[in-house]
Amino acid sequence: MTTSKEVYDRLSAVLQDVFEDDSLVAEPDLTADAVAGWDSLANLRLMLTVQKAFGVKFTAHEITSLNNVGELASLVEAKTVLHQ
Repeated sequence: MTTSKEVYDRLSAVLQDVFEDDSLVAEPDLTADAVAGWDSLANLRLMLTVQKAFGVKFTAHEITSLNNVGELASLVEAKTVLHQ
């Protein structure tokens, strides 16, 4: 499944808001290591904001198993498709 541009656009807006950096763009291979300030607390804020923005819920296992923004985008899309 290819994740939609809309999901990446909305994730970009969330990333920009959480990290207060308008230059951030959600790309499939983006990781926490590449973003200044993306620590465990910021990750919690990010996950809560993503859940609210998309109207989805993640399990702790789902959150801890994510390796990059591409996997987050795929998870969001899978959960939004299930809830439509």
